[in-house]
Amino acid sequence: MKKPRRPRPPDPAPASARGAKPGKTTTAERTGRRGIQSIEIGFKILDYLRTEMRPVPLKMIAANTGMSAANVHYYLVSFQAVGIVRQESDTGCYALGPYALKLGMAAIEQFDVFAVARPAMTELATTIGHTVFLGVWGNRGPTIIYRVEGGASRPIIELRVGSVLSLLRSALGRNFLAHLPRSLTGEMLDQELKEERSRETRVDDAPTTKAEVEEMMDTIRRDGISRCRDALLPNFTSLSAPIFDQAGFMIAAITMMGPIGILDDDLKGPTATALIAHARALSATAGWQGGG
Repeated sequence: MKKPRRPRPPDPAPASARGAKPGKTTTAERTGRRGIQSIEIGFKILDYLRTEMRPVPLKMIAANTGMSAANVHYYLVSFQAVGIVRQESDTGCYALGPYALKLGMAAIEQFDVFAVARPAMTELATTIGHTVFLGVWGNRGPTIIYRVEGGASRPIIELRVGSVLSLLRSALGRNFLAHLPRSLTGEMLDQELKEERSRETRVDDAPTTKAEVEEMMDTIRRDGISRCRDALLPNFTSLSAPIFDQAGFMIAAITMMGPIGILDDDLKGPTATALIAHARALSATAGWQGGG
């Protein structure tokens, strides 16, 4: 005679049903995916140690994470066992450990601005409707390496992947000029200034003197974005926001371009604000901790 089958045990309750505080939701619950709540709680401890930038005592960790000292201690013991947290022998204070450094270095080495920027560029092109470019500093200067077409502007066939742009006559170039050391940009800048001074007529906003260049760079660094009107292509304007790495070095920029009067290029407007926000988010992913 066959034995009756045992009933299958019910699925474990989600984290929120197993002692989570009422009204509190985990990241997993907010995204609609199940996760392990204890990992998210432990991450709060690690993130606090990261932001403190110095060894801190157990009671301070507990106070700033909203946990009891006993619970924090349990996590710290496990974190110490794998090397992600260390405890100072003389003070008993805790700080991030050697394995945390290894994780950080691995994340930096694996960071690919091209891969990370693509979703942000697609979102910008879709929501705002104009063409978005990703540019880096190549061996010949500011270079386009990727583009996403927007639906509200005609295709810009004059600019394609691989195009090298001017320092003074493109928003991308102006951004690199404002943030890269003169050892990289100086020779190209001198040549372009010479060309600008030789023009017979002035029909755009390109600077012609080093004093004008310095003023332009100060404005770009202050605003966090560069603009170029009617200089790269007739009747077109562009905005460009820089992407920085963990050392604060500009590694790329996202640039939006469209017809003057159609693309909103107000430096305080919603397009510029969105561009800056996406560039800063990408910079944060690269490890940058600069200004907000």
